[in-house]
Amino acid sequence: MVDLLLSVENVIYMEHESPVEFLVSAERVDAHGGIADCKSAKIALDTDLAGRADAFNPAELFLAAIAACMLKGIERVMPMLKFQLRSVAVRLTGRRQDAPPKMIGVEYELWVETEEPERRLDLLHRNVRNFGTIFNTVLAACPLEGTIHRGIPPWRREATRGADSLEGRR
Repeated sequence: MVDLLLSVENVIYMEHESPVEFLVSAERVDAHGGIADCKSAKIALDTDLAGRADAFNPAELFLAAIAACMLKGIERVMPMLKFQLRSVAVRLTGRRQDAPPKMIGVEYELWVETEEPERRLDLLHRNVRNFGTIFNTVLAACPLEGTIHRGIPPWRREATRGADSLEGRR
């Protein structure tokens, strides 16, 4: 079987195609938070100066966007690579400086529960690193480095493994 690394050469870009656009709306609810809307989804926003445990602050939303991009990228390439896995998890850590305020780096750990050989795991990681819109955008702005591991992540090993669906985790 020949492995496929999707590359710019494999993708046809039509110059006349307009860029894809995304729309998110957000509004202040009160001094403690806001709500962001997109399609039929809502996300609670932590805008409280003291912080909130029940909502994402802007830095956490930033990291969640990178994580979502990585997970979506894996979903996109799995059928193309015929890659088999049982679960995927990612944990990100962002570093922020105060003056001027900005993110100065992001590290991630990507965990894949699979029986695929090591070279195919590395191929999956290369595809995640090369073909994610948010990943590439962040990479142009600050260091974004990480590792891929085989197995169940340490933060989930002690948790009971319930249903594999999102519904079963609620």
